[in-house]
Amino acid sequence: DVQLQAFGGGLVQPGGSLRLSCAASGFTFDDYAIGWFRQAPGKEREGVSCISSSDGSTYYADSVKGRFTISSGNAKNTVYLQMNSLKPEDTAVYYCAARVGYCGSFYSYDYDYWGQGTQVTVSS
Repeated sequence: DVQLQAFGGGLVQPGGSLRLSCAASGFTFDDYAIGWFRQAPGKEREGVSCISSSDGSTYYADSVKGRFTISSGNAKNTVYLQMNSLKPEDTAVYYCAARVGYCGSFYSYDYDYWGQGTQVTVSS
């Protein structure tokens, strides 16, 4: 079975950092791109970042460029999202998702598999 497990969320003060992890299993990891999305209360789900497992190319939403870094490799079939300089507007449930091939879309419907969300709250 395909599984994506996102974890690492929590409560952090503005300006702080968190690292989210997404552990994938049940599919050929190198054939997929892994994306991070987030959804705040009352708002639509939005794409945050994506990494293509085959070539390591990365993409970021403008709202997180320079603050968030996506990576993979420390652990097998795991993608990380390092979030620095966090702002209250980063507060949301964060999800990881997988799509065949490369990044190139931040549309939810282009992603085939989804993990459960992990809550990130940025507040003093």
